[in-house]
Amino acid sequence: MLSEDASVDTMDTFFSYSILMRIWLFSEHAKKFREEDMQIRLDGKNCLVTGANSGIGFATAEGLASRGATVYMLCRNKERGEAALSQIKSKTGNSNVHLEICDLSSLNEVKSFAAKFTSTDRPLHVLVNNAGILEHKRVTTSEGLEFNFAVNVAATYTLTELVMPLLEKAAPDARVITVSSGGMYTEPLNKDLQFSESNFDGTQQYARNKRVQVALTEWWAEKNSNMGVGFYSMHPGWADTPGVSRSLPGLSERLSENLRSNDEGADTVIWLALQPKEKLTPGAFYFDRAEASKHLKFAGTAASHGQIDSIAHILGSICGTSTKL
Repeated sequence: MLSEDASVDTMDTFFSYSILMRIWLFSEHAKKFREEDMQIRLDGKNCLVTGANSGIGFATAEGLASRGATVYMLCRNKERGEAALSQIKSKTGNSNVHLEICDLSSLNEVKSFAAKFTSTDRPLHVLVNNAGILEHKRVTTSEGLEFNFAVNVAATYTLTELVMPLLEKAAPDARVITVSSGGMYTEPLNKDLQFSESNFDGTQQYARNKRVQVALTEWWAEKNSNMGVGFYSMHPGWADTPGVSRSLPGLSERLSENLRSNDEGADTVIWLALQPKEKLTPGAFYFDRAEASKHLKFAGTAASHGQIDSIAHILGSICGTSTKL
């Protein structure tokens, strides 16, 4: 097992390569973008965005609101959430933007929010699982969950499962978009979801979490194929977000002038929310408005997706959902 510093250096090398390629390609990819794809309106549609007070989540919430959607911003911090809410309302002129407070590291809070939100019985057309965290040291929540896993996987799984009735009400237009990361290319699925190994590596755990999100998206798409709900994951490219600055300060500093803007990072999220579902592939992974491979050649990650049924079963047990697996 590599030391934490060595492991971070290894991941940084991959990240640097990935970032440089994807930054340089954004302008090239953008030449092929269809302007009309982003001119679709979302009036009358309800959208829920997690981690919406900053970074890609903020840009996503603003982009959806600017197209007429009713947007629910799910944030942990009330003060920062209110500031973001005010800014989005002012910039878009859309008054149908609402703040919801929930600490996604707490399953109890996620369940409480989901119960309150579903009690309204309003259809949910778009769920964007954007919130994420990279904590380098092994920290456990008050509920005994490893912190990265709690936010990136347990909350994503639990929230998606619990709002499924609202997504079904919005069918056939409903969709779930999960913001993953290129970091997942380095890790196969691993049943040790909470990284019980003694030499904890937060960057590796983050990559594992992001791999789970991509595999879960496939699993949801297959399990719910007749529900009229679309499931998609995506890689936003490496954007100059507060999360990147906080979690990978060395990389952020080295590439500060080359990182994507938050709007560029959110572009494909918004594109996925707008497109007719017949244009999209169920369970697919997207990058810059196009379907992308989920696996690098010779990385040995593809076969690991065969574990997703048992991993989903483990998640159902940990998260206490009543989903039929």
